[in-house]
Amino acid sequence: MLENNTFSNLERELRIRNYSRSTIDSYVHYNEELLRFCQKDPREANTEDIKNYLDYLGQKVSSSTVAVAYNALHFYYGQIWKRNFFLHIKQPKKNKYLPVVLSKEEVNKMIEVTTNPKHNCIISLLYGTGVRVSELTHIKMCDIDIDRKMLRVFQGKGKKDRLVVLPRKLLSILEVQAGLKNKDDFLFTNGRGERLTEATIQKIVSQAAQKAGLRKKVSPHTLRHSFATHLLENGTDIRYIQELLGHAKLQTTQIYTHVARNNLAEIKSPLDI
Repeated sequence: MLENNTFSNLERELRIRNYSRSTIDSYVHYNEELLRFCQKDPREANTEDIKNYLDYLGQKVSSSTVAVAYNALHFYYGQIWKRNFFLHIKQPKKNKYLPVVLSKEEVNKMIEVTTNPKHNCIISLLYGTGVRVSELTHIKMCDIDIDRKMLRVFQGKGKKDRLVVLPRKLLSILEVQAGLKNKDDFLFTNGRGERLTEATIQKIVSQAAQKAGLRKKVSPHTLRHSFATHLLENGTDIRYIQELLGHAKLQTTQIYTHVARNNLAEIKSPLDI
């Protein structure tokens, strides 16, 4: 089906623009899926093919996933093939959901019931720093500055470095790890000395939530949401929270103003008046 201009051109262009490996894989995937769907060469794909595929996808997956597929197709046909038919295809709207947030008591309960020291540190670090699970799995000992009580998130989302504050409660255990590991070793490893995977971290967090008796669906990202919300409730300036989370836009951080209890707590239900 594809002759000289294959998806290698797409991959090359994405690499040149310093896109992450996961984004490159995702963009190639959705372009491959489109061609399987319409059974055409990319030279023959048209507006209707794109619309039909996005419509088909929208009936199976979330609006966020459809938006990723749209961006993948838009990039390939707009940047690589220089086609302009996307002018007639509107960007799909994303559903807007409020993040699930735990109370401080619920987070503490998760930490208390997690007796495995490594798992306890994982949950504590996710909540205490607000890092993404992908960032947590890539923390190396050289990223931890015990003296300054800072953690460097190396090349996080968007290929950006940032600093976050290390919780004082974790300094002693991190200092012990610093004495046991080399500077280029990953902080969290399995029994074979390999970096823990995101799936493993997700399982650890989920099991801790179940053990704590929480009825909410809890993931590593729930702890990140809770970190941001609790800082906001504690009076931390939202722009500092934006920096700690590594958000490119303040608008992304502002979602936490909708779940913080500061103002809502002052409102009485008419049932209580």
